[in-house]
Amino acid sequence: MKKKLLIRDYHIKDTIIDLAKNIGIDYEESEFECCLRFPKKYGSGYIKSYEFDFGIGVIESDYLLKEDLHITLEKGVIHPLKIMFNRESGFYHRFEEDTSFQEIRRLENAMISSTSKNNHIFKIPANTPICIFSLEINRKLFEEKIEAFLPNMNEDLISLFRDVNGINQFYYKNYYSLEISKFISEFTECELTDFMRQVYLEGKAYEILTHQLQQFLDDLNEPDKRIILRQATIESIEEAVSIIKEEIDSISNVLELAKRVGLNQNTLQNGFQQLYKTSVNEYIRNFRIEKSKILLESSDLNITEITYKVGINSRSYFSKLFKEKYGVSPKQYLDQVRNKKRNSQSA
Repeated sequence: MKKKLLIRDYHIKDTIIDLAKNIGIDYEESEFECCLRFPKKYGSGYIKSYEFDFGIGVIESDYLLKEDLHITLEKGVIHPLKIMFNRESGFYHRFEEDTSFQEIRRLENAMISSTSKNNHIFKIPANTPICIFSLEINRKLFEEKIEAFLPNMNEDLISLFRDVNGINQFYYKNYYSLEISKFISEFTECELTDFMRQVYLEGKAYEILTHQLQQFLDDLNEPDKRIILRQATIESIEEAVSIIKEEIDSISNVLELAKRVGLNQNTLQNGFQQLYKTSVNEYIRNFRIEKSKILLESSDLNITEITYKVGINSRSYFSKLFKEKYGVSPKQYLDQVRNKKRNSQSA
């Protein structure tokens, strides 16, 4: 397989056709889909394209190659606006006139527009799982669809979508949201066929585009004032939950926890509210009491030992929290557990 390929992308399916021709493999084509599958000698996986009305298209990639691959897009033509969502390992992009590549990391998305003279170059690393979902928008064809809505949009978006001849270069990158991740999964896992498949996938493409534009506007706010929860932020919040559960006897304050998972305190608090409908401190307190209940049921520890085991330094405070949640004191609950054990053993 050639390590450097020159590819057209004005029409979405040309991307697949040119890749297949350069590599020397066959491709499959139906009414609105086109697909190539890498043979074992090159790696594994596939690249698919989907073409919809008004210049909207999708390129979906899921593959692993045995050699690095450089893809240069055709020069002297208008390229689609690319909105790329990286679902796996990082890959690299630069404009031809730039001297260095920019990595697009896992869970990041990039909105990229080149000029006809300064086209895109992508570098795909070998032996690395690559999974990219890319919305490809021919703005000249899409203009009819979006023109009525443009006057109410942000100035940057107005300029971006009205640049139908690709005069201006544009590059924006950030982590994408949980909602977008869900819609991409629904797109790629669709099992419908024929007309229903085409309509469903086109609808999902528009959902992804809509949420991406909302996120672009949300990203203009300060980090602690953003409303949309990013997929990468969710992973950090899940890491915080794991730390809480594993270190419940010694967990420190919220600020320290936020630092450990790479978030500011407000972002961590907002994420817990969105995901768990509670604050970080309330989550910790609830987990402590739930953990103590399990220990009362399954361990030989006494109440004082359990109190310290779940990170509470006051037995009276522990008893208060336990009774508020379960309606009985820890001692009463422990007596109930022991009575049940005795009754089951004597039966």
